[in-house]
Amino acid sequence: MPVAHLADRALIEVTGPDAEHFLQNILTIDLATVEAGQARPGALLAPQGKILFDFLISRIDGGFRLEVRQDLAADFMRRLTLYRLRAKADIRESDQHVVAVSWGNDSGSSQTDSTSVSDMRFPDALHARRHYGELPPADAAPADWHALRISLGIAESGDDYAVGDAFPHDVLLDQNGGVGFRKGCYIGQEVVSRMQHRGTARRRVLLVRADEPLPPSGTAVTVNGRPVGALGGVSGTSGLAVLRIDRVKDAMDSGTPLLADGIALNAAIPDWAKFGFPEAASTADGD
Repeated sequence: MPVAHLADRALIEVTGPDAEHFLQNILTIDLATVEAGQARPGALLAPQGKILFDFLISRIDGGFRLEVRQDLAADFMRRLTLYRLRAKADIRESDQHVVAVSWGNDSGSSQTDSTSVSDMRFPDALHARRHYGELPPADAAPADWHALRISLGIAESGDDYAVGDAFPHDVLLDQNGGVGFRKGCYIGQEVVSRMQHRGTARRRVLLVRADEPLPPSGTAVTVNGRPVGALGGVSGTSGLAVLRIDRVKDAMDSGTPLLADGIALNAAIPDWAKFGFPEAASTADGD
């Protein structure tokens, strides 16, 4: 059971009689899908539909725990407080900034007093878990966890994409339960629903691989010198990239290589995702 400690996290607790109703009305995820012992992905969007904050959310006594990037926590707290209005909900940040993650067949068997929840972004067979409170000792590096995450196509803001620059569909929140399409309105819902029903999502996170180590996150991915997206997180010869899937399809059909700083890439859809490449080649020139 490898265990890694992530030292760049923050835990925000939202509790009180109106906590669930308050969060349900502003977040992308349908909280009815969040069961005890689970951590599920979600986001808080701008009114224009782009992700301002991504997080993992899990149930606690009287409310919810939201795990976010530590550098976003203060802004996230302010935004939640702004939207709370008269809701009877308390918003507080825990003083814990290190979270443990584990994976493998024995990932639930900690000898500590940690609160352990299943990270539902990962396949059940992997037994990926997140640990809060008193943490199990680490015997793996954060890079090992991120390599696993990257290999499965699980995107997070930071290295993979910038907040304020991506729609939920771009980073597959529509695929992994991070968006509730049957719930009521939430901030940015109109834009996200329109993309879903019209099938207009053209940028997607894809797995990319090369025969040599990939250049850093943020490196442009091009076809015939024309940008089609950028690399996200990388781990050796593997990485993630948010790419225009119509233009990737064009390149595949024509045998034109995808390049990142001159390195040829192979791109693939994560196995768990349910979308596909466009059947017909793209004829649009717009972004």
